[in-house]
Amino acid sequence: MNSAEEASRPNYLENIYPKSDLPRYQWIKSPHLIPSQVWLTETTHRDGQQGGLQLSAQTSIKIYDILCAFTSRSGLIRQAEFFVYSDSDRSALAACLERYQSGSPIEPTTWIRASIKDVELIKSFSIAETGMLASCSDYHMFHKFSPGGREAAMSAYLKAVRAALELGIRPRLHLEDATRADPEFLKQFANEVLNITQDAPSRLQVKVRLCDTMGLGLPFPEIAAPRGIPQLVKLFRTQGFHSEQLEFHPHNDTGLIVANSLSAILAGVSAINGTCLGKGERTGNAPLEQIALHLCGMNKFDTNSIDFTQLGKLAALYESIGSPISPQHPLFGKDAHRTRAGIHADGLNKNWRMYAPFDVPKILGRPLEISLTKDSGLAGIQFMIRQNTNRVLPKDHPTIIEIDRQLKRQFESGRQTAVEWEELQKLL
Repeated sequence: MNSAEEASRPNYLENIYPKSDLPRYQWIKSPHLIPSQVWLTETTHRDGQQGGLQLSAQTSIKIYDILCAFTSRSGLIRQAEFFVYSDSDRSALAACLERYQSGSPIEPTTWIRASIKDVELIKSFSIAETGMLASCSDYHMFHKFSPGGREAAMSAYLKAVRAALELGIRPRLHLEDATRADPEFLKQFANEVLNITQDAPSRLQVKVRLCDTMGLGLPFPEIAAPRGIPQLVKLFRTQGFHSEQLEFHPHNDTGLIVANSLSAILAGVSAINGTCLGKGERTGNAPLEQIALHLCGMNKFDTNSIDFTQLGKLAALYESIGSPISPQHPLFGKDAHRTRAGIHADGLNKNWRMYAPFDVPKILGRPLEISLTKDSGLAGIQFMIRQNTNRVLPKDHPTIIEIDRQLKRQFESGRQTAVEWEELQKLL
């Protein structure tokens, strides 16, 4: 396309793919429905650890520092929650509280069971807020408690809320398994909680975390609560909870975790709780970096205010402790921006936006890459040379044709592994 054609080209693509930024959500017809403030909260030191991360106090502190560098002064991640049941967890919490008091942007909070005993456990920590496990489906209330039942569970939860308030600590009730709870019980519980705190100062207004513990939530407004996430959010909004009091905590068992998170925001939840790179039990927690990109698309944050490149360090840290992310993990997996197809390489050679969802090198600090296979062809070799040497060779260049001939011979002889730059460099 020449310059005149480029200048006269329809500009609808700019709405989908601005040249230096993320796609914007032009389809949101009612942006006023999105809460005025939206942010993320972090649970690597709690749910990530439950999901298999082997965290020493030192490793926990490193993760906290990376998350602070990632969020910077954007206000993207506001809080990170910590266990308090082991010496290493308490040491990590104390160190991160010191960092927060010295200006780090993420506020450490705690996670406990909603019991008087556990509230006593956190008295000595200088925290403003604690999460409290309040399981709310009948599976939990009748089979976890002894004696079991809804009334016994609710009574225990409310006693713990009162105890925390007496200490000047804001409770954050984690409604475990909310997507399998009886909506009438949820309404009753919501009313009881609001009654307790109606005279409390604003800093002690109880928060509620809606937990899709088994990943059964659905993002469609037509689906009734509790499985329909928009209707579940609406249930609590109509009971009197403000957006700033509501969080959503999903799991990915059925693969809808990002969709459910976005639907919760559009329904009126201010905070999404998850982990960077999605670490967590079973199939994992909400990958906050993916939610963050969509929040930028909603004009809630600017990519220039968030340092996504820091999460490459987090991926390297996880690999060093034996918990690497999948090579295909979106955004930060080793193969997330790697193609092996010749037709894709040809598109990248002509206009890299053709096969990139956004400006990956600028925003993530990750290159667009290729591994050469039997399907990569001349375009793949051309792209790899250009990417690593800045030399732009035409497809019919003798060097490219000779390398292609040698590689074809290897693959026809049964080679199964891809060719990377180190090997191609020797052929050059």
